[in-house]
Amino acid sequence: MSPSPNLNFATEYWIDAWQRSILTLDMLRERGNTALERSTQNAPNVLSFKFEPVLDGRTLPKPVNYVLVHIVPLDDNLVDPAKPPFIVVDPRAGHGPGIGGMKQDSEIGVAMAAGHPCYFVGFLPQPMPGQTIEDVCAAEAAFVAEVAARHPEAEGKPVIVGNCQAGWQIMMMAAIRPDLVGPILLAGSPLSYWAGVRGRNPMRYLGGTLGGTWLTALTGDMGNGIFDGANLVANFESLNPANTYWGKVYNVYSKVDTEAHRFLDFETWWGSPVLLNAGEMQWIADNLFVGNKLTAGEIHTSSGIRVDLRNIKSPIIVLCSWGDNITPPQQALGWITDLYGHEDEIVANGQTIVYTLHQTIGHLGIFVSGKVATKEHAEFASCMEMIDLMPPGLYEAVIDEVDKTTEHRDLIHGKYLFRLEARSLDDIRALGANSDEDNQRFAAVARLSEVNHGLYRTLVQPAVRAMTTEQSAEMMRQTHPNRLRFTMFSDKNPMMQPVKALAQSVRETRKPVAPDNPLLSLEQVASTWITTWWEGYQQARDAMTEAMFLGVYGSPLLQAMVGLGTQHAPTERRIDRELVHEADEAKMRVELERRFEVGGLPQAVLRALIYVRMPERSVDERGFAALQAIRAMQPVNDRMSMAELKACLKEQYLLVRLDEERAVRAIPRLLPDSEQARRAALDALLQVLGARGALPEEGLRRLGRIEALFGVEAGPQPLKVAHA
Repeated sequence: MSPSPNLNFATEYWIDAWQRSILTLDMLRERGNTALERSTQNAPNVLSFKFEPVLDGRTLPKPVNYVLVHIVPLDDNLVDPAKPPFIVVDPRAGHGPGIGGMKQDSEIGVAMAAGHPCYFVGFLPQPMPGQTIEDVCAAEAAFVAEVAARHPEAEGKPVIVGNCQAGWQIMMMAAIRPDLVGPILLAGSPLSYWAGVRGRNPMRYLGGTLGGTWLTALTGDMGNGIFDGANLVANFESLNPANTYWGKVYNVYSKVDTEAHRFLDFETWWGSPVLLNAGEMQWIADNLFVGNKLTAGEIHTSSGIRVDLRNIKSPIIVLCSWGDNITPPQQALGWITDLYGHEDEIVANGQTIVYTLHQTIGHLGIFVSGKVATKEHAEFASCMEMIDLMPPGLYEAVIDEVDKTTEHRDLIHGKYLFRLEARSLDDIRALGANSDEDNQRFAAVARLSEVNHGLYRTLVQPAVRAMTTEQSAEMMRQTHPNRLRFTMFSDKNPMMQPVKALAQSVRETRKPVAPDNPLLSLEQVASTWITTWWEGYQQARDAMTEAMFLGVYGSPLLQAMVGLGTQHAPTERRIDRELVHEADEAKMRVELERRFEVGGLPQAVLRALIYVRMPERSVDERGFAALQAIRAMQPVNDRMSMAELKACLKEQYLLVRLDEERAVRAIPRLLPDSEQARRAALDALLQVLGARGALPEEGLRRLGRIEALFGVEAGPQPLKVAHA
């Protein structure tokens, strides 16, 4: 008998629900089988590009489990040998390598599309015995040197992209070897682990709630000298229990006919945790997670070299997002105020810092790129030469969509206009900063961590190490919940054997439920209730964690017991003064005093350009495109290299900042006697200035003064510059 018409919706729904359950189980089965298969591979990765090995870190004097590979371009004709190569460095923070090249429109994809040769730094699942963070930094320096040697025609040093954990590691390497690197792009990289705002960034309290890093030491000892990256994965997942325990699986279940490919692709990466040496993880926990010593300049190499991020002279680009709950903007940018008290100090130190703030993208989306971050990665890749040319200072990258009102659209690469606007440190502070009292609390955590770690090493560690064997450590790793949830749904589980055949049968007779089925609507409402409950739990948990942290570590008694006394820490954790840096700055000022009347026509044109544009405090890619086009029209023998142009532009910028009036008055002394040469130079200047459209009133006034100093009238030709 056929069911009553008013019950058809129930039959339809339950058939669909049963079929979706089988198909979801089959996806989990495939996921588990993939995880087991990858666990047997020597170098599992999720790169979607062909690659060829270049340098194996295991062959270096201090072996590490890192590997440098060359990404084979999809079309050799698209690679411009004059453009600096890109090196994407993946984070070794629990997961395996490949996230930076997981999709065609990922970091690697957009860099290749912009014409840059591309390389990738990944790692193997097992660390080399005894390898340290310092060894890894040395290996990365060797990789960069190798890439630079392979591209002698490139007009610029290699561009380094550091994702998450790889970001601070690359910054350490660049601080030790600043001569090697070009621009550094930090994608979701935390460098100031204590930074954040109350009520929003609970992960920064984790070290305090655990009593410091003794638990890291215990975990490493129980792993027989190995720290399991699955523990880091578990920490990340605990931030969003609604997604971890319900949302992710329900999303697959509710869209089982269309979601399989995306889900399995991501889980292939997510379900392959790697291992670290216990010493590596302990160093990270002591110096970064709890100690926050990198930006304070308290880290030294084994040879006594101080790791000072102010040593980096290459541009530093920071991509962060308000939607990132692992590396919020405060942690991605707080290092700037740790190093500098005023933006003038950034200029004096010769650093160029660029940042951009995305509104919604999550932590992983920053690396994967995909649809949500393609705009940022593509614009940075296409405008990297412009950033490398920028004079020192702090800038925010603003990316706007081009419309019909945008002038000189032929000078814009793609459908977005890339603009850099000068910012002050107050703009960074406005994102949120710790109070004196909160800094004191985090300082108490660091002190207590040292005490607890010392007690553990003295009283507990010998017994733990005596009881641990390689067999017990391996069993602990295999039974870790973050591995077990994969293997329990694989074919290794006898109960999953019938699922494959059932799923095939379901696909042949699939009957999706109608979208307006009332039971389907009820299911979706129930899912919303479950998600809301988990979100409520998360909010309550985070609020309790924060309240406990603030209460315990705000106790004057505890602070006194760990030797902090009654004086609060300063509002900003500033790095100590460095006499060498101050001496270099003083020497630079003396040298600049001698350079006002030194140079020729190129120096005069660049100085005039800076003078006219200075009040606007912003530049965009149109002016750079015009400048590049004019440079390209110069005879090869007379043309400045990009390195010479960068040095010249920086010097002229510093001269104008040092004494604007003196710098402008000296322009006639730099000009040639030839009226024709001066007129051609002025015409070129007008083309660059006109690339953005009409000048503001102050710009026109300044331009009039420049024209008078050049002593000629500009030619009548309109702005006609092809995109370079």
